[in-house]
Amino acid sequence: MTENKPARIVDVGAKAVTDREATAEATITMSPDACAHVIAGTPKGNPIEAARIAALQAIKRTPELLPFCHPVAVTGAEVLVEPDAAAGRIRVVVTVRATDRTGVEMEALTGAAVGALCLYDTAKAEDRTAAIGDVRLVAKSGGRSGSYRANR
Repeated sequence: MTENKPARIVDVGAKAVTDREATAEATITMSPDACAHVIAGTPKGNPIEAARIAALQAIKRTPELLPFCHPVAVTGAEVLVEPDAAAGRIRVVVTVRATDRTGVEMEALTGAAVGALCLYDTAKAEDRTAAIGDVRLVAKSGGRSGSYRANR
């Protein structure tokens, strides 16, 4: 068991600057009818595009939200929003790249979660039982710990 120490940001100054990439996903489920409404858009605009923008904003704000995260020099990011109206499911997949001393897993996870939250904000009017789940790291590469790819 480790001693309870005051919160701090770990010193990564001695780590090598390397190319890093992480992909994360989140899924929101709802009724197929609600999903079709979200996909079709609302008077406010296109919820799918809004989710992409929200995810990108979240990537850039991750160190403001999570106290142990370092600001990372993000070099690129992609957000895929994959709706499946028949299944009542929308998957948000975020890939983040950086050349830095620490990884971008938290940026990818935060982006995926916030993208799903943005979709929930639209879906809740159609289906109060909409639920966000399966927020997870799908893959990462770079850094001292090497590569990782989820099994499922």
